[in-house]
This record gives sequence, structure tokens and C-alpha cells, in this order.
Amino acid sequence: MINKNGLWFVTLFSLILVLGIYYVTTKNDEVLQVVNKTDEVKEVLETNESSILVSLKVKEEEEMLAEMESLQTILLDDTASLQEKNDAYNSLQTLNATKGKVEALEKKIKEKLNLDCFIKIKNDQISVTVASKEHNSTLANNIIRTIQEEYETKMYIVVKFQG
Repeated sequence: MINKNGLWFVTLFSLILVLGIYYVTTKNDEVLQVVNKTDEVKEVLETNESSILVSLKVKEEEEMLAEMESLQTILLDDTASLQEKNDAYNSLQTLNATKGKVEALEKKIKEKLNLDCFIKIKNDQISVTVASKEHNSTLANNIIRTIQEEYETKMYIVVKFQG
């Protein structure tokens, strides 16, 4: 009779064997085409977004991941009280909801106004950084209206232009 470890070993070994055979039998031209296509996609992504927006997004993502890690350690800690675990879980839910809202708002501004932007939401304050050479109040008002449409309560929205 085969135990679980043996079964896992056979399964993974079979998968590695199949992938190895596939790699050996594919033509080098096909592999080079796949590699070239991924390089083209990277170039397109790099030219579409401003480096300032990318750095802001990376910084915000790192901060969010660090906060999520600390909350997850509280959730997995055996010595933490039930109230602490509930608070950590609620904070994780809030972080996930905020992240989803930010992505939805960035997508809406991209579709409606054709602008690349970085959005940061903290409580009732929303900070929008836009990569645009055009700096005018009409554009800022359109961004504010677009964001405020998504909320029932009044939000404090700040628009900054970079570019």
C-alpha cells in the first residue's frame, strides 16, 4: 500500500517528467516567440504608466502587505484574545474592501477620463494623484465628481497633478 508521501512524490515526479518532455520536444523558435511576447508586454506596461505613479503604487502595496502580515500574525497567535482576533479580522476585511474600491475607482477614472492615477483612501479622505501634463480645475472637478458618485456620504477628495 502506498502512503501519502509516496503518492505525492510520484505525482510531482510525473508532473516534472511531463513538463521536461514537453520542454525538450518543443522547438526553440516557439520558446523564443513566447519570451519575445512577454518582453513586448513589459515594454508596453512600462511606457503606459508614469514612474511616479508606479512608485506610489509599490509603496502603498508594501505598506498594505506589511499591515496584512501583522494582522494575520494576530489571527494565528494562540495567545491572542478573541476580541483581538475579531478586531484583526475586521481590519483585514476593511483593507480588502478598500483595496477593491481603489482598483474600481482607478479603473473608472481610466475609462471615463482616460487618465492614469493613483488613489489612496483613508477613512473619509481620498487622495488622487494624476499623471497628466494638463493642470486645470475643470479636470480636477471632473475627477472629484467621478469619485463622489461612488459614495453616498460626502468624502474629502484631494486631487494632485504630476507630470
